[in-house]
Parts: sequence; C-alpha cells; structure tokens
Amino acid sequence: MTTVENGVNVQALLEARTALQGAPEAAQFTWRATSKWDHGVHSTTRVQQFFGLGAEQSHKSESVFDADHPAVFAAEDNGITPIEYLLVGLAGCLTAGVASVAQNRGIQLRSVDAVVEGKHDIRGILGADPDVRNGFNDIKVTFSIDADASKEEIEALVAQSQKRSAVFDALTNPTDVTVEVA
Repeated sequence: MTTVENGVNVQALLEARTALQGAPEAAQFTWRATSKWDHGVHSTTRVQQFFGLGAEQSHKSESVFDADHPAVFAAEDNGITPIEYLLVGLAGCLTAGVASVAQNRGIQLRSVDAVVEGKHDIRGILGADPDVRNGFNDIKVTFSIDADASKEEIEALVAQSQKRSAVFDALTNPTDVTVEVA
C-alpha cells in the first residue's frame, strides 16, 4: 500500500464527522466578517472570530481583505471587487475539497490548478437596464490536476468536491440573506 501525502488529516475529518452525527448542536457554526468603509467604494473587511463546537472560536491570526473597484469604474483599485471574492471563495473551497477527497481515496496529487471565471453584465449594478441581473450570469471552473490517477478518478475527485462544497452550495441554491440596520 502506497502512502499518500496531500497534507490533509482525513482521519481527523472522519472522526469529526462521526462525533458530530451524535451531537448536531455542536455542528452549528456562525462565520463572521466585519467590514469598515474606508473611502469612495473602498472597504476593509476583517475575519478572525467565529462560533462553532458550542463556543466562540478564533483563527490563529486575523485576515484582512480590501475591496474596491478598478480604475475603469472611476475608483482607486485598492483591492479586488466584492464579486471577485466570490470567485476566490469558490476556487478555495473546491480546491480544498479536491485535496481532501484525494487524500481519503489514496490519490497522490502533484498539482491542482483552477481557473474560475464569472460572466457579469454590469448594466445591472449600474441601473442601466432593469432587466439585467446584478450578479454573475454564469460561473465556469476549469481544473488542471496532475495526480497518480486516471482521468475518470480525477473527474470523480472534482465531482465529490463540488458535492461537498459549502461555497458551491451557497452559490447554486437559494440562501436566506437578511440585511438590517442596527
């Protein structure tokens, strides 16, 4: 039996799955991001605290994300656009899934690259055409994966990653979103 090392502790994930099947209340997580307007359309969002396993938790360090718009939108381009962060999230989630599934299936990865493209008609967000939606028209993810596996096995890795991806699910299924003023 060949040992595979993709850097994923599958045993811990499987143990967590088993433990949470008997304690569904511990599986209820609340992820948080706090955003502060800087200037123009530039904002800074910070992520560190979250709730899970029945208690407040913290990442080992705070992550800071700048969001802005490019100069072609008459902005200062201090960061990527908020809609591009959706692409970042989708790419990261699907790629993590590929690594986890490969580790669990005993498939050694050499490289995993993804190109994520979102088609977006900006007439919607500009209010130029009320019949054009504000968000992406479609998103395409293309993986290039080098692994000790057949094409069919690699396609199955991607399919299972997609099936378990929280970001893919949030983008492809209706999610209740409440916006309020404190």
